[in-house]
This record gives sequence, structure tokens and C-alpha cells, in this order.
Amino acid sequence: MKERNFRRIETNGVHLNTVVEGQGPLVILLHGWPQCWYLWRHQIDPLVEAGFQVAVPNQRGYDGSDAPEEIEAYDILHLTGDVVGIADALGHETFIVVGHDWGAPVAWNTALLYEERVNAVVGMSVPYFRYPVGALTKQENFGDNFWYMVYFQKPGIAEAEFEADIRRTLRIIHYSISASAPEGIVLNPKPSTSGFLDGLSDPEQLPKGMTEEDLEYYVAQYKQSGFRGNLNWYRNIDRNMEITPQLEGKKISQPALFIAGEKDIVLQFPGMSLDAMTELVPNLKAQVIVPGAGHWVPAEYPQEVNKALLSFLKDFSPQR
Repeated sequence: MKERNFRRIETNGVHLNTVVEGQGPLVILLHGWPQCWYLWRHQIDPLVEAGFQVAVPNQRGYDGSDAPEEIEAYDILHLTGDVVGIADALGHETFIVVGHDWGAPVAWNTALLYEERVNAVVGMSVPYFRYPVGALTKQENFGDNFWYMVYFQKPGIAEAEFEADIRRTLRIIHYSISASAPEGIVLNPKPSTSGFLDGLSDPEQLPKGMTEEDLEYYVAQYKQSGFRGNLNWYRNIDRNMEITPQLEGKKISQPALFIAGEKDIVLQFPGMSLDAMTELVPNLKAQVIVPGAGHWVPAEYPQEVNKALLSFLKDFSPQR
């Protein structure tokens, strides 16, 4: 693995273990779950070579970064405040924010809440949206079927399942929502009393974009952090809507880009609509759907992602 320059950045009341590379306009890359900074391993150097400074934090609740005890410490106001604090710590008045999976809602909301600070925003996998409170977290909305966001609401349950065998957990999750998995395996109905991993395949081979070395790195990260802090992000889904009523109907004004894999199951989630996003993000320059890619598009198809990302960012590069 290539050596990276890690800095422990103090921001918004926490310390975040952050890769910082390069010089120039700042690009902050935000990972999702169950990931860490390492998701962006193929994007850092191309961005640096294009003239950007790149900051890639392990966000709060992830290895090497602080993991506050209170569930409310993981709401969207804390998470977006962390992002702006990274820019402050690195001496940047404005920046570009890029997020994948859970990092995408943080990126979209940073652009909304700190409009004057964010020059451009990129979301990957998760379009910008606002759900009604309870729509994703109440079992009655899913009948007798299992829905993972409901399962994650009660502290300790998912943690116990996942931490029983961290290597198996990460191997199954990363495979199941990759392009390598059989189509629809995650969304196949199962009883509401099921565990997250029930019915999912434990693959003989790792998915596209993941090597044994990659898996071992993730396992080491999660053996240190566990799952409590990062699962607390899900326990704030409703709170995020309740504490940001001022964002209801507000549009993202900055130049924006959306990237997702053709086979990404997130695009099949209830209420998910790329058309709706175009109304809320009027300056959306492009929606890039990468053929053959699953959920982990930055790792599965890095060349395609880098091409789209650098093309979008060329107007912000000092090398233009």
C-alpha cells in the first residue's frame, strides 16, 4: 500500500484522522459505510496531479477518528460542521466536496448549509433527496419484510451481529452490493426478524475492485473502531430532517455532478428518483451512470470515475 500523509485534524469538537496530499484548491473526499478513507485510494493521486489539495478524513465514528458516545453527535449538523472545520484547519475559505454512499448526503447538505463556502459538489451513489420523517425507519412501512435501516435503529443489535466476525461481515457486505453479486440479492424479501447478513452470500472470490490486501486493511480499521459510532449515522436519519426544516424545498445552487454504478442497488430504493434530483439540483452538470458498476463505483471502475470527476473539476483547477 502506498504511504499516505495522515494528519489528525481538530474540527468541530472532534479529531479526525485525515489523509492530506497536494497543494492547490481544496477537494474533500467523504466516504460512506462500511468504508473509510481507503475507498478513495484511486482518486487521491489523479486529483493531486490535476493541481488540487486533497483531504480524505476517516469521518467521526471511524478508525483513528473520534467516536462520541451520544447518538445525536452523528447528526447532519455535526457531520457537515466537521467538513467545514477541515477546510478551516487547512486554511481554505472555499472548497469542493465529494461524497459517496453516506458521504453523499453529507456532501449535498454541506453545499446547502454552507453555500458560501462550497464551490462545487459531487455525489456518488446517493442522489440528493429528503424523505418524510419515519419513511425509512418505521417497520410498518415495510410490512413483515426486513429493512436494514429499521434494523439499525436499536443500538447494540447490528453491532453484535457485525462484530462477531468482522472479516466475514465486511466480505459479505462489500460483495453483496458490488457488481459481482447476483442481481437483487440484497433486496430479496426476508422476515423482519432476520439479521442483516441472513440470506446473503459469503463469496469464494472477492468482488471486482477489492483485493485480499484491501479487505485486510478494512478489517484492521473496523477491529479498531467497531461499528457503534458509524451505525449511529443511521440513527439520525429522522433527526436530520427534524433539525433542518429550513432546507425543505431549498435547491443546491452550486455546480454539481452525480456518479453511480449501473447496477447500484441504491438507485432501486423506495422513493429514489434521479428525475427528482434534477429539480432540487438545477446546476447539475451531468449524471454519469457507469456501465457494469455496482455500489462501490470509485473502487470498481476508478478510471471511469476519475475521468468524469476531473472533467467536471477542470474549471476549478489551477492548471486549466
